[in-house]
Amino acid sequence: MTRRIVGWLVLVPLSVVLIIFALANRQTVGVHFDPLGSETPLVPAFEMPLFVVIYTMLILGVLLGGLAVWLTQGRNRREKRRLKKHSDQLQREIDSLRRAPRLRGLPTSDDLLEID
Repeated sequence: MTRRIVGWLVLVPLSVVLIIFALANRQTVGVHFDPLGSETPLVPAFEMPLFVVIYTMLILGVLLGGLAVWLTQGRNRREKRRLKKHSDQLQREIDSLRRAPRLRGLPTSDDLLEID
């Protein structure tokens, strides 16, 4: 419950700030993808509101950061799968040994406790 309240106390003001930011930055800006500024650019420039440019770059940064973390954690996920497979194999072996009949000629714990 406390976590939910803290979440609301952080998310609501943050949302309000983002909405105010978007409303305050509605002017259009030119977006260019030609770093050399040549006469005939490969990609033509276009105009869009400033908040759209900033939010797009923010979302793109979050997605690229998430992709980078996912790619770097691949080794850990692979190791976890290998250990899980090995653990399952050992558990099946333990279960089969528990169900296996006792070998003949070897005393069991019940035989050792019998009093003649």
